[in-house]
Amino acid sequence: MRDHDISQRRACRLVGVDPKTVRRERPPDSADIRQEMQEIAGKRRRFGYRRIGVLLERKGMIMNHKKLYRIYREEGLSVKRRRGRKRARVTRTPMPVAAWPNARWSLDFVSDSFGASRKFRILAVIDDCTRECLCLVADTSLSGARVARELSSLIRIYGKPGCIVSDNGTEFTSRAILKWADENEVPWHYIDPGKPQQNAFVESFNGSLRDELLNEEIFDSLDDARRKLALWRYDYNTIRPHSSLANQTPQQARRTLEQFEGFAPGALAKDDQAEYRNPNCRLSL
Repeated sequence: MRDHDISQRRACRLVGVDPKTVRRERPPDSADIRQEMQEIAGKRRRFGYRRIGVLLERKGMIMNHKKLYRIYREEGLSVKRRRGRKRARVTRTPMPVAAWPNARWSLDFVSDSFGASRKFRILAVIDDCTRECLCLVADTSLSGARVARELSSLIRIYGKPGCIVSDNGTEFTSRAILKWADENEVPWHYIDPGKPQQNAFVESFNGSLRDELLNEEIFDSLDDARRKLALWRYDYNTIRPHSSLANQTPQQARRTLEQFEGFAPGALAKDDQAEYRNPNCRLSL
């Protein structure tokens, strides 16, 4: 090859040698990136290559997305997709966008177990604009009165929401909730029965919660579940990149919106009350 300036393949053919016997295996490129990627994937097993790439960029490791995906596949980090049951396709109209924090909150329940199959429930409340998880309340029983107390606590922290969206569960249609909504002058929108896609924001959040925490952890007790939920909620709001927020965290998105002139926690909800108090205003899909 040196003397006659020919390719390795042609030289091997002339000498009668298999090219595989003379080729040396090169060490894998970007060893430091591979190691860091393995560490991230070990802690966050349900993260795909895009979110891992965002976390790498925060540490100064920036690369082309094609190279990132190649290394991700070579390291065997592909996430196995959990398939759900097939559903009939229907025509859906997108929900109106909540443009500001506190414009709309979404509520729902998630169930899991601890110990010897002891069931418990989790009340999840999110802000549809910033995707911020406002609370994760876990207990063996959550009544309508308990939900009302938790909402009152959230209002003291974040301000009054312009509207609340939920399904038609007994806790959300109880007298305690109806009384609370009337006293606090908060419009409450119920989605159509059997149409969880109308509450898409919290349903998407529930999927992430179950995929990244509930299906990954075993809870020894209710206190253990509450502790792990609190840690995951902090990570979700402050560290985990969110694709619908241009890979910002929910708290970063809230701070960005709060920098606009005239915005203050709770003020926006008061300004939007006139719109949501209109009985003809319905967040239907």
